[in-house]
Amino acid sequence: MGIFDKLKKHSRRPQKESRVRWRSTGPKKGRTGQKKNELAYIEEKHACPICHRHIDDKILKENMYVCPGCNHHFQLALKERISSIADPGTFKEFDASIRSVDPIEFPGYKEKLEKAKQKSGQNEAVTIGTCLIEGRSAALGAMSFAFMGGSMGVAVGEKVSRLLLKGAEKNLPVVLFAASGGARMQEGILSLMQMAKTSHAIALLQEQRLPFFVVLTHPTTGGVTASFAMLGNVILAEPGALIGFAGPRVIESTIKQKLPEGFQRSEFQQEKGFVDAVVDRKQMKSTLSFLIDTHVPRREVR
Repeated sequence: MGIFDKLKKHSRRPQKESRVRWRSTGPKKGRTGQKKNELAYIEEKHACPICHRHIDDKILKENMYVCPGCNHHFQLALKERISSIADPGTFKEFDASIRSVDPIEFPGYKEKLEKAKQKSGQNEAVTIGTCLIEGRSAALGAMSFAFMGGSMGVAVGEKVSRLLLKGAEKNLPVVLFAASGGARMQEGILSLMQMAKTSHAIALLQEQRLPFFVVLTHPTTGGVTASFAMLGNVILAEPGALIGFAGPRVIESTIKQKLPEGFQRSEFQQEKGFVDAVVDRKQMKSTLSFLIDTHVPRREVR
């Protein structure tokens, strides 16, 4: 049995869980296909916006923000994402002071940055640090869609690169949760340069024979997908996540054809070979620890 067969067995969902139905009535969909204000809908309607099953916000939190009825994975806040993966009290953030400036003096950009900081409670769209994952040492990064749609500017590129270089320096496997609308247009060509920068940092990590594990969450698109998000040794994805470069609406308007149901979702991308495994949130931590065990050589006993 190969490693991907073992991974598939390790991350298999219970058969009683139904697949997510993405085209249904409920709150208005955003451009990425995700239901807008999902948690607000839960608080107001006390029901899942996808399957409309009655669900309390307390139960949703206890279930790691996964609907117990249809297995719909809600977007996670940055703090909750890290706590779901890192062993309690082990996450140590570094380079938290790195944040975006206004390199090309784009109109209104400084105001948008300040609004994003106040709304999300974060300084940037990615947080990086070191931690333990079921006792295994790792460098961990998590992107947040709440900060300007997880867009990648100079600061995001720098922090992702430093995460990878920290892994190479400290001999640690690197785990990164991706969530992004793509490159940050307010930083122009400087944001696009981060695609090459982060890709080069991955090459340096791989020279040290250290693994890079990527987890694609909803949504992961644009320049992030076109760079480091697709360069992992193993690429995992949460169920139902939108993964691609251009969005479905752009593609449909370009080719003048209706896209198939589930196009660009995690399950579709796994069928086409772009994703190695679709893993439920409850099983993500154990899956990552399994991957670390299978990819990081054990020290020789002397």
